[in-house]
Amino acid sequence: MSDYIYSLESHLNASQNRIVTELQDLATAANQNLYLAGGAMRDLLGGSPTRDLDFVLEAPPTKMAEALAKRLGGKIVSQDDHRKVIEIVFPGGATAQLAMSRLEKYSKPGAKPQVTAAPIHEDLRRRDLTLNAIALKLNRGSKGLLIDPSNGIADLQNREMRAGYSTAFYDDPVRLLRAIRLKHRFQFTFEERTLRQFENALLENLHQLIRQPALLHELKMLGDEPSPADTVKDLETTGLLALFSKALGNGKANYAGLSKLEKLKKSLPLPPAGWTDGWRSFFIVLTEGLSQKEKTELATNVAMGKEDLESCKKLQASAKKLEAALKSPNLRKPSQIYDLVNAAQPDVVLYVLFESSQRLVQDRIRNYIQKYLPMVQEIPETEFAAEGVVPGAKNYDKLRAAFIAARLNARPKKVEENFVEVPAVPAPRGRPPRVAS
Repeated sequence: MSDYIYSLESHLNASQNRIVTELQDLATAANQNLYLAGGAMRDLLGGSPTRDLDFVLEAPPTKMAEALAKRLGGKIVSQDDHRKVIEIVFPGGATAQLAMSRLEKYSKPGAKPQVTAAPIHEDLRRRDLTLNAIALKLNRGSKGLLIDPSNGIADLQNREMRAGYSTAFYDDPVRLLRAIRLKHRFQFTFEERTLRQFENALLENLHQLIRQPALLHELKMLGDEPSPADTVKDLETTGLLALFSKALGNGKANYAGLSKLEKLKKSLPLPPAGWTDGWRSFFIVLTEGLSQKEKTELATNVAMGKEDLESCKKLQASAKKLEAALKSPNLRKPSQIYDLVNAAQPDVVLYVLFESSQRLVQDRIRNYIQKYLPMVQEIPETEFAAEGVVPGAKNYDKLRAAFIAARLNARPKKVEENFVEVPAVPAPRGRPPRVAS
């Protein structure tokens, strides 16, 4: 097993590793070449948490995606028949994208590309940035073979953003937004030639060709970035923020709120699948200073549907409900607070921390983060097993919850100190010593 495969298995969580294993089995049975590529490899080699698994097949992915979803109970949430790309969400929130290895040729900037099947090396060479143009072969016979035709690993090591080819920003201008976002995520700088290509694309107003679905996707992706305030400010400076909203482009973004949200987000434990729905709190905070008319204009510009807008309202309603529950005087035990916060969606907890002015609410959430959750995570499985709490046991979930509650609610044992009796020292006779004035 190569060092890259060992790193991959160590880097991914249990759910992601299972997806890789199942897909390897399917690819072997279908006699297809399978690669992990794009953002997954960039994050692995760069030491960042892997958000999405990006797989490439040298054949259309439909049958493989359907079989994988069926095996693991996943749901296909998007399918691009033109580019041959399918996205699946699995129970627990893990995501995977299956795509055909391909070439894309553009007749003009921003046009719909002509797509043809191509070997993996050609696929990687047409990608937006070199750090996204690395692949790892997963087939059993050649497992662990690294493919890096554009020397993306060197750019990762040098902390540089370099375009995959000279017309990358011209072919698909949404890459301008993506480049800014990734630059701030990794704290990289643009390589000199790439910076000129970026600036030339802006001078030619190619960003005006970005389509509404791509704008909406980028807006949502911003919500899951580690430094949203800096990223949004850079978008405003480059003139790209006005694509979403003229008001935001004119300085009405809530930077103070975004900075506060960013700090709070870092204080929360990372959800099992990473932050995949953080865009809602981000969107609400970002647009806090906009009038209703300006908010409507933004939603129109990015073609944000009724479902997404309602989802934001539901987040606020759920946050109010959680805040009210956390204020209750009936919460007397640590296990009650743990159960309440643990059952809430991470972005709801985040928004309560951001919005609530109640000290009791803030303290109870922080107790969950700093005391109760670490205590539960530190309980070894052997202790559960000793009490008969093992997967497959009757009423397993109920027994596990009861064990956790008992542990959280147990009073800490008093430490008995061993006192050694020291005989009293008799006071000296005579006058007390003189104290200098």
